[in-house]
Amino acid sequence: MVEKICNNIDTLNERVGRLAAWLVLVMVFITFLVVVLRYGFNFGRISLQESTTYLHAFIFMLAGAYTLKHNEHVRVDIFYQDMFTQNKAKVDLFGTLFLLLPFAGFIFWVSFDYVLNSWKLLEGSREAGGLPFVYILKTLIPLMAIFLFLQAISLAGRAWLKLKNQ
Repeated sequence: MVEKICNNIDTLNERVGRLAAWLVLVMVFITFLVVVLRYGFNFGRISLQESTTYLHAFIFMLAGAYTLKHNEHVRVDIFYQDMFTQNKAKVDLFGTLFLLLPFAGFIFWVSFDYVLNSWKLLEGSREAGGLPFVYILKTLIPLMAIFLFLQAISLAGRAWLKLKNQ
């Protein structure tokens, strides 16, 4: 049962991560377009420039849990790298339960009203000609926290399974 839940969470975050990877390609194309239009044709739009900022935020916010799933976050693991598998599982379980889950929960809790107020106003760009979807951009904050929280559950479940199957 625990392994099935972990696999489902991993599958979700894998798909979200792959979506983020495709968004990188879209962001590169739009950035190229902005540069060509600005320097080649002396033409620019605030909305095009803001779209690259939005895509950048989408990529980083959506790819956080994917990166965690693949154990690619930056960390200092002077002691961890030389530990036995069981000790790594204990560190992973402790770190997930007492650091990652509370962090993800805190981010969600703190951002909820902030995002809700943005949706109530249907907040848009402060720039004339900017994108009118700031509220969608801000929605990424609690969404990132949810994906991180789910991935933390998967990490804790897998660590617990390692400890259980000694």
